[in-house]
Amino acid sequence: MVLAGGRSSRFGSDKLAASYRGQPLVHHAVTRVAEACGRVVLVLAPGADVPDLAPGLATSVARDAEAFEGPLAGLAGALPHVATPWALVVAGDMPDLSPPVLLEMLRVAEEAPVDAVALAAEGRPRPLPCVVRTETARRVVPALLHDGERRFRALLDACRVAVIDEPTWIALDPSRGTLRDVDVPTDLEGTS
Repeated sequence: MVLAGGRSSRFGSDKLAASYRGQPLVHHAVTRVAEACGRVVLVLAPGADVPDLAPGLATSVARDAEAFEGPLAGLAGALPHVATPWALVVAGDMPDLSPPVLLEMLRVAEEAPVDAVALAAEGRPRPLPCVVRTETARRVVPALLHDGERRFRALLDACRVAVIDEPTWIALDPSRGTLRDVDVPTDLEGTS
């Protein structure tokens, strides 16, 4: 799933529509997830326009129940659309995801006795991208939201997590693009 329901407040406009390498920013995240998973659930804010995506992508749209409630609420909105035991979760502002890294995360999820898989960076697991056991997310996310939690990291804190170390995932993605996200317009300079 691609979480794309944020406000873009630091960016100053709809960053997911901003041009990156000739395509809207969100197009890149959706395409990379489709390469790894086939089917993609794009999670948008209520009332947000559905972006134009490349033809042929198996994409369905889910909506946040309320606007701008954070990534956990986005995950909650997408879970009814997921029929697989595992869900790969990324942010819509992550244009340089590496399909080999995403596939490695899915492989680890299938083989390890865990509820989630994350990538290590600077000695700690990053919340996104991640792979989460759908059954666990369906049980844990509503409880976290009920307690007022909105951070995606809270889900990882509540799960048994396999963390793929930096040397392993960087061997698959030497540019480290998988963890790159876009927060401000200068993050896109020289890429249009």
